[in-house]
Amino acid sequence: MRALRILLIVAVVLGGIFVVVDRVAVNMAESKASERIRVQQGAAGSTDVSIKGFPFLTQVAGKELDEVEIKLSGIEASASGRRVRITEMSADLFQVRLGEGYSSATAARAEGVARISYADLTAASDDGVTVAYGGNGKLKVTGSVEFLGRKVTRSVVSTVSLVDGDTIRVRADEVPGEGIPGLEDLVRRRTDFDRQIGGLPTGLELEKVEAKADGVVFTVTGKDVELTG
Repeated sequence: MRALRILLIVAVVLGGIFVVVDRVAVNMAESKASERIRVQQGAAGSTDVSIKGFPFLTQVAGKELDEVEIKLSGIEASASGRRVRITEMSADLFQVRLGEGYSSATAARAEGVARISYADLTAASDDGVTVAYGGNGKLKVTGSVEFLGRKVTRSVVSTVSLVDGDTIRVRADEVPGEGIPGLEDLVRRRTDFDRQIGGLPTGLELEKVEAKADGVVFTVTGKDVELTG
C-alpha cells in the first residue's frame, strides 16, 4: 500500500513537471513564431501567436500542430501605388504542418476576420476625402470639388463591396447634384474609389466585406497558408 502511494506521488510529480516543461516549450515556440510570421510585400506592426492543444511536445514530435491562432496588427502594404493599411487581423489555422528543421509552417486551412478602421480607410482614399460609418451597413464619404469657381463639399451614403477577391470598392448610392449638370460626376470622381488590398500571409484570401461601426470588416479564409519559410 505504501509503495502504491509512493508510486502515485511520483506519477503526480512527474506529470506536473511534464506540464510545466510543455508550457515552457509552447511559450518559447509562440515567441519565436511571432518573430517569423511573414506577410506579403509589406510588414506587420505587431504579431501574436497562440498555439492550442495539449500536449504541445507530442504535436511537435509529429510535426503537425492541431490549431494555431495568429493576430496581426498594422499590416502595411502598397497596392496599385497606394499604401493600404489593414488595421488588424486574427485567424485560426488548422493542421499546421512543420517543415524540416522547423524552418517553415503551412496550415491546411484557415478562417478569421480582418478590419480596416475608418481612419486607415480615409488614409487610403484621395486627398481631402474622409470615410466614416454611415449606419445600416453603409459608409459616409465626404469630399470637396471645385465647381464654377467655388468649393462644393458633399457627403454621400456609399456601399462597400469586394471585387476580384482583393479589391475594396466604394460607390455612392446617389449623389445630391441639385440638378446642376456635371456636379454629380465631379463628386463621384472624389468619393467613389477602388483600392487593392495586399499584405496578408500567402494563402489567405478575403471573402466578404461589411461596413460596421468600428470599420470595414472582412471574412478571411485560406488553404495551404504559408506562415514562415
